[in-house]
Amino acid sequence: MTVDVLTEIEIARPPAEVAAFAADPANATRWYENIESVQPRYAGRPTVGSRVEFTARFLGRSLTYTYEIRELEPGRRLVMSTDEGPFPMETTYTWEEAPGSGTRMTLRNRGEPSGFAGLAAPLMERAMRRANRKDLARLKAVLETQRGLAPG
Repeated sequence: MTVDVLTEIEIARPPAEVAAFAADPANATRWYENIESVQPRYAGRPTVGSRVEFTARFLGRSLTYTYEIRELEPGRRLVMSTDEGPFPMETTYTWEEAPGSGTRMTLRNRGEPSGFAGLAAPLMERAMRRANRKDLARLKAVLETQRGLAPG
């Protein structure tokens, strides 16, 4: 069973600002509730082919996986994927202008779980949808209430 979760939110900040913050791995632990740590595996700015290691908690388990950046249009679109573990996944962020100088951000996770993860796909999809909504709400709160957007 394919898992495909699309979540979106409007944030009252300009798209370039939202994209710069959300796409920076140094900020992931500030808005992703389940991300415990992030380790970029590149020097300088990320580019297509750059890799980032994440450690996360999901459904009570700690998982470490490495995403590779597949597409990068700064300020507009970021696509990352991992082929590791029982749940290879692709994550896509998009940012576009919304009314009132805001941003409509979408977060899409899709993949083909195998083994036990395949059997648990409906549960995983519901948990992922719930987590994504909470994470985007947290991102909105961070960006709309803070004025200093320094990483970390």
